[in-house]
Amino acid sequence: MKIETRAVHAGRHIDPATGAVTPPIHLSTTFQRAPDGEYPSGFSYSRDDNPNRRALEECLASLEGGGEALAFSSGLAVTTALAQGLEPGDHILAPDDVYYAFRRVIGEVFAKAGLEASYVDMTDLDAVRAAVRPSTRLVWIETPSNPLMKVTDLAAVASIARQANAISVCDGTFATPILQRPLELGIDMVTHSTTKYIGGHSDLVGGALITRVGNYLFERARKSQQLGGAVPSPFDCWLTLRGVDTLPCRMRVHSENAGRIVAYLQDHAAIETVHYPGLPSHPGHAIAARQMSGSAGWFRRRYAEDGNRQWESPRAFACSRARPAWVVLTA
Repeated sequence: MKIETRAVHAGRHIDPATGAVTPPIHLSTTFQRAPDGEYPSGFSYSRDDNPNRRALEECLASLEGGGEALAFSSGLAVTTALAQGLEPGDHILAPDDVYYAFRRVIGEVFAKAGLEASYVDMTDLDAVRAAVRPSTRLVWIETPSNPLMKVTDLAAVASIARQANAISVCDGTFATPILQRPLELGIDMVTHSTTKYIGGHSDLVGGALITRVGNYLFERARKSQQLGGAVPSPFDCWLTLRGVDTLPCRMRVHSENAGRIVAYLQDHAAIETVHYPGLPSHPGHAIAARQMSGSAGWFRRRYAEDGNRQWESPRAFACSRARPAWVVLTA
């Protein structure tokens, strides 16, 4: 089944009560208990599980080619759940340009948890190998990275993680499963901020964790989801699933637009640098061409008046409403 078909069918079921082809929104917090005390529908309380959340999880697992998925109330809730599953003294290896809030979760929220973290340039495989410790349990990868658009060799880092008996997790938010499929390259788990491209309409906040096969961190994340309560609402799950319907089509349009923007900007007098893995001049171009079906781009604008520079995305040209303040176009 092609991914376009899975995007519109995975996780969806005809409503037996009405025949509706669009899943209804199940706002009930509790579900019917049978005389014997069991729950014949498989649902008991919406914090534990909900039909809309289960449908979204089934769909995301299918899109990524994974075994199971968990939907969370935000992308950072996934980071928090995974960190909660680690033990004092465990070591986390992450990119030096990882999303800034990842550092804050590990360094501030879990400052007293006894976790250790190292941040390295993950495009340098020798640096990754050198940073691994006997206590390394989690190797976090972000590719393309935010905001420098560094491209990490997923298969190589997955191999390093396996040799270290660590679990590898890739943040696939920028690429989505349409443009990059980390599980097929040996990564153990993929995480997304579904707030961005997967949701696609700037009307929800959410996160997801998809695993290739069962592992202890995924099960501990499940406990954190169910008992800690970092779950999306039924309506947010419904909205996210609605967004997935058009994800393959939207990513193709984003890709086409980004290619045109890069072609315009790369020789523009006001632009100092275009960070776009689709360009042959990009340091990660060869890897991106091998493991992605598209790229993503940022540019640095030249400010001649006062010498100050800042990072900007080509948001003025964005077709995505995933997060207009800093949407990254893919190609």
